[in-house]
Amino acid sequence: MSAAETTAVAQEAVAELEDVTRVYRMGDNEVRALDGISHRFEAGEYWAIMGTSGSGKSTLLNILGCIDRPTSGHYRVRGTEVADLSDDELSELRGRSIGFVFQSFNLIPQLNVLENILVPVLYQDVVPTDIEDRAAEIARRVGLDTRLDHRPAELSGGQQQRVAIARSLINEPDLILADEATGNLDSRTADEILALFDELHSEGTSILLVTHEPKVGQRAEKILQLADGRVASIELGSGGGKC
Repeated sequence: MSAAETTAVAQEAVAELEDVTRVYRMGDNEVRALDGISHRFEAGEYWAIMGTSGSGKSTLLNILGCIDRPTSGHYRVRGTEVADLSDDELSELRGRSIGFVFQSFNLIPQLNVLENILVPVLYQDVVPTDIEDRAAEIARRVGLDTRLDHRPAELSGGQQQRVAIARSLINEPDLILADEATGNLDSRTADEILALFDELHSEGTSILLVTHEPKVGQRAEKILQLADGRVASIELGSGGGKC
């Protein structure tokens, strides 16, 4: 790789939005959920995305997670233009580059902890031969090494969210998207999960945490506030960093 190519790769954002809009049509009405958002999320950053109901948080999350596509503008993941991809290519990019952590955990009740962690691997063309060892190691990192044979119903809410976090890490994604990840947890368990995000961030993991809770948002390095589908402000969280 040439020096110019190396520099270009180094400058690629993990996720980059350029004048992104998302318009929904409801009969004769037009709802502009996102209205010209431009922003770069760099490798290793820890962001909270905040805003009131209707500000565009969920729509932005769906765009960032390649679940939805912009109506106009550009969205790139590690330099790859999402609009240029077929549905199959988009699904492959999503599985390879993005890990999801949901408020409702979204675990498969019939599968045990190890099997739930391995679910994203099922959608990849090439499965590493050591993948079960990797899954067990990730489970150990999140404190579940003694629960590998347990099913979700046998776990606490915090343990289930730890499974979801481990699952999000199994494909070594470029970006973790966490959607109200502590919303169904008591305050003590929520603090434990946020401490785990802090640890992952300290190891270089890129995290975008969507939340409506100011206390949760403050754990991030930076906070992107949305209002009416636009970026209203960018603030520092207690995680430090520079805007």
